[in-house]
Parts: sequence; structure tokens; C-alpha cells
Amino acid sequence: MSKTIKVLVVDDSALVRQTLTDILSSDPEIEVIGAAGDPYAAVKRMEAEAPDVITLDIEMPRMDGLTFLRKIMAQHPIPVVICSTLTEAGSETTLRAMEYGATDIILKPKLGTRQFLEESRIRVVDAVKAAARAKMKKLLPAAAMKIAPKLSADAMLPGPTGKAMFQTTEKVVAVGASTGGTEALREFLEAMPQNCPGIVIVQHMPEQFTAAFAKRLDGICRIMVKEAQDNDTILRGQALIAPGNRHMLLKRSGARYFVEVKDGPLVRRHRPSVDVLFRSAARYAGKNAVGVIMTGMGDDGAAGMLEMHETGAYTIAQDEASCVVFGMPQEAIKLGGVDKVMSLGHIAQEVVRACAN
Repeated sequence: MSKTIKVLVVDDSALVRQTLTDILSSDPEIEVIGAAGDPYAAVKRMEAEAPDVITLDIEMPRMDGLTFLRKIMAQHPIPVVICSTLTEAGSETTLRAMEYGATDIILKPKLGTRQFLEESRIRVVDAVKAAARAKMKKLLPAAAMKIAPKLSADAMLPGPTGKAMFQTTEKVVAVGASTGGTEALREFLEAMPQNCPGIVIVQHMPEQFTAAFAKRLDGICRIMVKEAQDNDTILRGQALIAPGNRHMLLKRSGARYFVEVKDGPLVRRHRPSVDVLFRSAARYAGKNAVGVIMTGMGDDGAAGMLEMHETGAYTIAQDEASCVVFGMPQEAIKLGGVDKVMSLGHIAQEVVRACAN
């Protein structure tokens, strides 16, 4: 019998507390040990029993969640999953929460909260399990991750034909990340020179969050960073980030690389999916592509990276020591689709080197 993940739910809404409790308690690997309406009540509950993971709202009475998060991380670090209303005005606050150490973000809309959270059950459960894995530094049993059948990238586009256009001087860099990826991508993109090859990124992230994330990165990086829009051209010195809840595919027309942003089913339980991006890179760029898979839970991107590798792309995986969760890189390595495994701090330099050849 595996160790149960003990969760404390902290939210000022009784409805949200009950909904999250019901959702998390329905999974046999998770035990909700308590629910608190504000940080002060949470502290009292934690004195009786320490949780493995906390789900935390940001806007609460007596003490806001951001202040509480900083206190937790300064005094007794515990993995925290933010469950917050993400409006345009609040997105920067939520990004700050991730800088302070939150492991993930779950969108909590102002209206229809219960229905939304129930429909997002897989995401909620996955976020909590990923947070627990970040603390335990070991993989959960495979059964804990197999919550529902997972569609492959076949649901979005056919596999690569091995006939991607011949080698050109232009390279494209395709990057996939999940849990821990916001900070990993920041470090990676900050290290990129202004004339770097065009970059396309899938980061598992809620809708309405990716635009603020891209804007923040654009302000601190030498290259341009933006949330992708359908038919955006992939340009040198620019990174395109797939919008939350939309798949992003790399396409090519003549010498022009561009992206297609579209709806579709969940692939590997995600939308956007790294597998979809990587398969499209294998199909339309082949050996003109470089693939990078970073920290994240599960196996999204592993099969797609193997397809990139088999069509001649150069592929890189972040190493275990620098990952928050080693799941996605580990699965790609297991499949044999990775050319090089390396620390996060060296990946940007390796990508630039590979694209110069």
C-alpha cells in the first residue's frame, strides 16, 4: 500500500473547500486532513497534523495567500498548489506566487466554480500528486497516474512521414514543460541570445495565465516572448508560448515556419499537449528541429520526442537533479528518444551550439 498524500485545503469559500475536498478524497492516493477558511485557521490545523501538500487561495481575509505562502516557504517549506481566480489584473500576483515557491496553479473562475473544478478533476488531482512528488523526490506508483485513458497525438495529426523538407539554414526549437516549468523556462529563455533560432513552447498552464506569463518573460529576456496566435510566423529572436487550453502545432509553408493554434481533445490528458507540438515538429521540421523536454509530471512529450529523434532532430532532456519533477524527461529517456541529458543551466548554450551546426 502506497503512502497516502495528506492535503490541507485553504480557501475562504465554503463551496470551494467542500468541492476540492470531495474531488481530492475521491482518489485513493489522497487524504484531505482538513479545510481552513483562512491562513490563521490553517496554521492551527497544521499544528495538529502536518500536510504533505496545501491547496491555497490568494484572496482571503485576515491574511492573503501570497503572504502566507512566503511564511510557509521561509519557515517550513511545504508544496503548495495555488487555486485562485485568475483575472488579467490578478495574473501578475499569481505569477509572483510561483516565484515564491508554489508548485502549480489551478484556475478558479468567479462563476461556475464548482462545475469547473469538477470538470477539472484530473488536473486538480494531478497537480496535488505532482506537488507531493516534488517533496518526496521519488515517483508515485504508476497506478496513481493512470486516472483516465490518455489519447495520443493521433487525435490531432498523423505521425511523421520521414519526408520533412530538406535541411535549411533555419532551425526551430520546440520545448515542452509542466510542473516546475515556469521557472525552468525563465532561466532557459533569459540565457538565449537576441539572434537565437525561433522557439515554440508548450507549458502546461491554465487558460488566461499564459498571456501574463509570456508578458513577464518578454520584460526580462533579451528575446521577444509572446503568447502564440494562430498563423504566427516563427522568427529568430522570438519565443511563442502556446495559449492555455489550446493545442499548438508547428507548420511549414515553403521556407516559412508558422504555428497553428487550435481546439481539440485532451492529448496525454493535456491541452496544450507537448506530444502534439513535438509530433508536428517531427512531421514538418524533421532534422531542422531541436527538441527540449523539461521538468514535469507524467509522460506528455515522451512519444513526440522519440518521433523527433527518429526524424533526425537533436533532442535534449533536463536532468533529474535540476528538475522539480523528473517524470516527463525520464519517460522520454526511457523511450530512447533523447540524445543528451543535461542540467537546466546548460541547456540554452547547448541549443545554440546545436543550431549553429
